[in-house]
Amino acid sequence: MTFFESIQTCFRKYATFTGRAARPEFWWWILFLFLMSAALGIVSEKLSALFSLATLLPTIAVGTRRLHDIDKSGWWQLIGLIPVIGWIVMIVWCAQEGKGPTHFDSPAPPEA
Repeated sequence: MTFFESIQTCFRKYATFTGRAARPEFWWWILFLFLMSAALGIVSEKLSALFSLATLLPTIAVGTRRLHDIDKSGWWQLIGLIPVIGWIVMIVWCAQEGKGPTHFDSPAPPEA
């Protein structure tokens, strides 16, 4: 997945908490957030804050899908609220290679 495909996917799945997100999708999205926040912060702090608020939900959604890819519940994102230790744990988890089929995969649609 390329940088721009990742951004499109994350905006298309703005509030989709089901399914899985591969490492490139997640990390390209994080890079996009960092670059845009930095660029907008140079222009205006209010603009940067507005951008962060607008991208909060898709960031939580892609984080949830990334955790699903390593067979963890999206609720584990809350561990990131623990300073330093929680951040390290989240970075390690999000850097892990995705597992095979998990119980977070969508069931196959019924055949007609």
